[in-house]
Amino acid sequence: MKQNKYDETGFFTSYSQMARSTGGLDAAGEWGAFRSMLPDLRDKKVLDLGCGFGWHCRFAREQGASSVVGIDLSGNMLERARIMTDDPNIEYRRLAIEDIDFNEGEFDVVISSLALHYVEDFDLICRKIHHCLVPGGSFVMSVEHPIYTALAQQSWFYGPQGEKLHWPVDHYHQVGLRRTIFLDHEVVKYHRTVASIINSLIQAGFVIKEISELKPTEEMLKRNPDWQEETRRPMFFLASVERY
Repeated sequence: MKQNKYDETGFFTSYSQMARSTGGLDAAGEWGAFRSMLPDLRDKKVLDLGCGFGWHCRFAREQGASSVVGIDLSGNMLERARIMTDDPNIEYRRLAIEDIDFNEGEFDVVISSLALHYVEDFDLICRKIHHCLVPGGSFVMSVEHPIYTALAQQSWFYGPQGEKLHWPVDHYHQVGLRRTIFLDHEVVKYHRTVASIINSLIQAGFVIKEISELKPTEEMLKRNPDWQEETRRPMFFLASVERY
């Protein structure tokens, strides 16, 4: 069975209290970089993989997308998304990302924000996304950075006074399952190397347009000083690719 932590009451309650859950896209530190990678969405048919509360779906419509389909495995997520959405051109479907089976060329743009590191077979997903995009269509994605996911602990190495000394990286080339702790709950994620992510996209038939490892800007640091630690190691990996 596909992992569905967000329908566990305790986990969903904790997630719902996160800044990005209450404040939307502007409260998500990686949003500025993600948004800059998006193509013009006007009159586009958009698919959001792992849509959560529907923030990206509603943004796409605000930018003039003709229609948006958001999929998520979590009934809790989709219930909240529907409550927050009043738009007949946004459709939410309960479906695992791994199980998508859309028609060839059904969408102009596919997006996925911080969801694909929960999916085991990234190669398969890349092929399915390529299939459902029109020629010249765009796919924009973000995942946790491979430096961040390499060790299951996903934690700093601390000194005797509790200071953050460094971020440990080990077993980097051992791709696969990691059992880690997120919001005080055990969660399964899948570690991949930077090379394996990029090669999967290329082998699926995509052309790489832009890659970002999200170095915090001065503006980001002024708004949230906690982002200072993100200057020491990347937490997010973003890619913008096109089907040709």
